[in-house]
Formats: sequence, C-alpha cells, structure tokens
Amino acid sequence: MSASALFTFSTCDFCDAYKGDDTGFFRVLPPVFVHFGASLAFAGPVRTVKCHEDNTLVKAAVDSPGEGHVLVVDGGGSLRRALVGGNLAAAAARNGWAGIVVDGCVRDVAELNATAIGIRALALMPLPTEKRNEGQRDVVVQIQGVPVRPGDWLYADADGIVVSARKVH
Repeated sequence: MSASALFTFSTCDFCDAYKGDDTGFFRVLPPVFVHFGASLAFAGPVRTVKCHEDNTLVKAAVDSPGEGHVLVVDGGGSLRRALVGGNLAAAAARNGWAGIVVDGCVRDVAELNATAIGIRALALMPLPTEKRNEGQRDVVVQIQGVPVRPGDWLYADADGIVVSARKVH
C-alpha cells in the first residue's frame, strides 16, 4: 500500500499554510509536469536518481522495494529520450512505490495510465534511452531549479507538486 493511500492531503492547503516560508523547508515545483498513471494523487518520502538519457539506475530503483517512497528522477529536463515506460511503471507499482516524478520524458502512455501508480513527467517521447550504466542514486537533485533531497517528503495532486523537508500532514 502506498503512503498516499494512508491519508488525504491538498497541495493548495499546504501552500496556504507555508506560503510565508523562506527557509527552504517547503518548496513548490513549477507547473510544467503532466499527469500519467492511474493514481492522481500520491505522496511519500523521496528517493532520487540523477541520470541523463540513461535509465539504468531508474530500472534498478523501481525493481527494488519502494516501501511507499516517491522516486524523483532528475533527467535534466531532457526531451530526447524516455526515462520511464510501461514496464518500469508496472515494476514500480508491483514493488510498492507511491509515485514517480521525472524531470524528463516517459513513454507507453496507455500502459502508464493503466498502472496503479502516480507519475508526473514533462512530456511523452517514444524513443528509449541508451543503457550506459551512468548516473547517481540518493543524491540531492535539482528538479526544474528546485532542490529535492533524499528523505524529503513529496506530495502530488491535481493542483501541483510540493516538497517539504519532513512529513507535513
């Protein structure tokens, strides 16, 4: 069961509560992400992958136990290759990930939308990645200029995506 299945939340309510925060504790991702997957809302503690047009570490992450975490993939905003497709989304759902946020592209939209997981990405791109075994895991990433750290909490719903240094609900 995903972490988001255990509670309800509103990113708008969080933004109302933390609108004056200037400490970096609470951050809002820009409204550039498109919703995919069968779950509209998801939340959980963050695990990160940083990669560029190589999804080797993304596959390794979703093949491991997700334990209600959200995988945040820093693909550098590349629109040239898809970092997540139907097979990886199915693996993430099967292994207990709450959701995936990709600063890059995804593919296999029909499969993604039929999978019981929440996914946000910049766009669709049918080209797969090259497998070069490159990238980093569990590092601080910059998602559209917003820092996201392993262990942060990410909340995504129909209104947007927010990140906080700890659980806020």
